[in-house]
Amino acid sequence: MLEFGGNTAHDKEAPRDTWRAVKRGLFCRCPNCGEGKLFRAFLKPVDACAHCGEEMVHHRADDFPAYLAIFIVGHIVVAGFMATDTWLVLESWQHLMIWIPITIILTLAMLPSIKGGVIGLQWALRMHGFGGHSEEPMLADTAHEDVR
Repeated sequence: MLEFGGNTAHDKEAPRDTWRAVKRGLFCRCPNCGEGKLFRAFLKPVDACAHCGEEMVHHRADDFPAYLAIFIVGHIVVAGFMATDTWLVLESWQHLMIWIPITIILTLAMLPSIKGGVIGLQWALRMHGFGGHSEEPMLADTAHEDVR
């Protein structure tokens, strides 16, 4: 939304430290204060921070944390497999017995932190309502007329 003079509403707001917000999110803490818990269950964010009251219902992390976890864990597991395969000769079933549990454990261990980081990033960039602005499309003046 443009105001007179070409300034946007975001220009007036104080900038948020992106790296600090992401770091706080990675530690599953509120991106605003760093004190309150970010999750009430495994991957279920709180509605609002218990310490500062910042609302977390605006987040739209969706599948992005899972994609990041797949990307990170995939690189770790493939590198581990290739390194192990160069100095240790194992059968395929032995590799499966090693790398499948490692993949599952790493993924489940990383998901909350990655989701917290994504929520922290969204908060820092004022995405999806975190800046106090609705993301609903602005209705034209004619949309308010009663159409029959």
